[in-house]
Amino acid sequence: MGRRAALLAAAGATALLTTAGIMTAPATAAPAATTAATAPAPARAAACGDGSYQAEAVQNGSTWTARRGSGTVYTGSDMRAAVQAAISSLSSGRTSKERVVVRGSGSISAGSRISLPSYTVLDVCGTINVTGSGSGDQAPVYSRGTRDIEVQHLNVTGAPLYGIFLRNVQNVVLGQIDMRLSRGLGVRIDNRGDTSQWTRNVRIDTVYVSGASSHAVETYGVDGLTVGTVTARNVGESGLLLNQTINATVSKVDAENAGTGTGYAAFRMANRNGRIGSSYATNIRVGEVVARGGGRGVFCVSESGGATIDRVTLSQTGNNAILIENCYNVNLAAQSGTVTGGGEIRLAARSEFPNNRDITIQNLTVTDSSIRESPCGENTTFRNNRLVNSSQSIC
Repeated sequence: MGRRAALLAAAGATALLTTAGIMTAPATAAPAATTAATAPAPARAAACGDGSYQAEAVQNGSTWTARRGSGTVYTGSDMRAAVQAAISSLSSGRTSKERVVVRGSGSISAGSRISLPSYTVLDVCGTINVTGSGSGDQAPVYSRGTRDIEVQHLNVTGAPLYGIFLRNVQNVVLGQIDMRLSRGLGVRIDNRGDTSQWTRNVRIDTVYVSGASSHAVETYGVDGLTVGTVTARNVGESGLLLNQTINATVSKVDAENAGTGTGYAAFRMANRNGRIGSSYATNIRVGEVVARGGGRGVFCVSESGGATIDRVTLSQTGNNAILIENCYNVNLAAQSGTVTGGGEIRLAARSEFPNNRDITIQNLTVTDSSIRESPCGENTTFRNNRLVNSSQSIC
C-alpha cells in the first residue's frame, strides 16, 4: 500500500477518517468484538477474617500470639515471626489448602519476608508496614516454587522492595490487595527462577497501588492470568505491565500519573507478550484502560501482540497516548475510545525487530492530538476514528 498523509489541523476541525479516505458523514461504527474482554466478576468477597481457619496470629497491645487450635506456637513482639509461626503450624505435607488469619497491624523489615508454602491461604486483617532497607526479592508476602496459594486480604504501607513477590508458582488467587507505598514494586509474579516452566493459573481480583517507585503490577512468564481491576496512583512506572504473558483477561486498568516523565504506561505489553509458539492469535483481552497524566497510556513493544483492548480513555499523557512498536495482531478500541491532549498516537518500529503487522486502530475520538504511522506497517487499518482539532499522517 502506497504512503498517504492526511493532515487536518484547522482549529476546531472535525472529520471522520478511514484508510480509504476522508468521509464527510459519520460511518457506521465497527461491530463490537465477538469475544468479550471482561474478566468474570469474582464472587462477593467475605469480610476479612470471616469463616473457618486452621491457625491465627493475633495482636494484643504490643504482643503477638500465634495459635493453632488450643496450642500456642509463638508469643512475642515480632509480627513477622508470629505470622510465620502460624503458617508453619499448618499440617505438614498437606495437599489441600489450610488458612491462616492475621488479626492486627505491625511492622516488618524490608529485608525480611513472610513465606507461603503450597496449599496456604493467608488473610491479613490489618496493615503490614515495611521499614528499613533490604535487597533482592524480599517482600512482606513471598512464595516460590509452590502451588495453590491464596492471599485473601492484604494492606501494605511503607517502603518494601516488593509488596508481593511470587516466582514459579501455580494456582494463585490474590483477592483484595491495597498498597500505599513510598517505594518499591507492588505485585510481581514471574517464572524467572526456572524459565523452562510457566507460572500458571493466576487470578487477581482487585489491586490498588499508590506511591510505588516501580510498577503497580508486573508479570513475566505467566500462562493463564485473570485480572479484575488494577488501580494505580502516582506510581513510578507502569500500572499493569505484562511481559511474556499469555492467555490473559483483564477487566480494567485505571491509572493516574503512572510513569510520569518516563516511557512507561498505564498498560504496557513487552518481551513477546501474547506470543504463543511463533504466532499471535488473540489471547490477551483487556476490557478497559484509563490513563490520566503520567507517561504513556497504552504501550506495546518488543514483539508483543495477540491483543484486543475494547475501550480506552486516555487524557493528558506526557508521552505517547498510545505507542505500538514492533507488535503484531493488536486491535485497539475494538468498541470505543477517547484520546484527549497529551502525546500522539504513534505506530513505530525499531530496526532490530520485524515491523508492525496486523494493527487496527479504530473507534477513537481524538481531540487536540494526532495519529502518526512511521514507518509503514504491514496490514495496518485505521477505521472510524474521529479527529477533533487533530491531525493524521498514516500510510
